[in-house]
Amino acid sequence: MGLMDRVRDQAAQLAQKTQEAAQEGRVMLDQAQARRRADAMFRDLGAAVYAERTGRGGPDGAAKIDRLVKALSRQEAEQGLGDSSGQPSSKEDSDPGPSAKQGGDPPPSAKKGSGPQTTSMP
Repeated sequence: MGLMDRVRDQAAQLAQKTQEAAQEGRVMLDQAQARRRADAMFRDLGAAVYAERTGRGGPDGAAKIDRLVKALSRQEAEQGLGDSSGQPSSKEDSDPGPSAKQGGDPPPSAKKGSGPQTTSMP
């Protein structure tokens, strides 16, 4: 194999690695953007639900909640919610978080003997 053949092979390998790195960068950027969009929608949804539950929701509060839930569902189906796989996650693959778990350990404040800690002041 001649010197020029080796140079061409190395250039091809370098070009392939560069393309792979660029693709990984695009995936990471897409995930970050999806996560930011989902975070904003979750924040808005939480505020709307809170306002509705505390009696401060406007006349369109329920409609706003419905719109946000649909938008989040659409985001999750199309691009995921910014999870590490870049694909929408299934229920088996994801950890629903402590508030969604059923059973399991109760939060520390609900465990026996872990009530409010009081200290007496002299």
